[in-house]
Amino acid sequence: MRVSVTHQEDMKFKAQTAQSSFIIDCPVISPVEYFLAGLITCSATDMIVMPKKQGYEVSNLTVTGDVVRAQEHPRKFDTLHITFSFDASADNKLAARWVMASLETYCSTVNTVRESVNISYTIIYNSETIKENETMISGGGSGTEFGDIGGCPS
Repeated sequence: MRVSVTHQEDMKFKAQTAQSSFIIDCPVISPVEYFLAGLITCSATDMIVMPKKQGYEVSNLTVTGDVVRAQEHPRKFDTLHITFSFDASADNKLAARWVMASLETYCSTVNTVRESVNISYTIIYNSETIKENETMISGGGSGTEFGDIGGCPS
């Protein structure tokens, strides 16, 4: 994977990937906000693809990331809380497994930062909170495996 960033004007940059490009317009949206958006979008794509492969359809999906950053530079993420809110027709246990499979196994971005950031999550499923402020175990993942889920290309 390769991304190239080229200065355009003022605080605007063009990001070029192998498949597309987009403008990063600082300070309208900061690089840290883009980073957080990419981090949680990785998991959001898992939440569409995994259930679909099992014959379920997720609707009303919203994934929110709340970060607390260190006060001193380089102002790294200290904590990340991810809230998953979605509807489907599966039971609560399977819905929670989808989230955990994403966080523990499939989401490359979450797994890239998980050893240096305290990550917690909440699951709101069919308008009911089924997990609240659960803490992820740092380290290499749980091994929850659904096979190749075929999400966004990396």
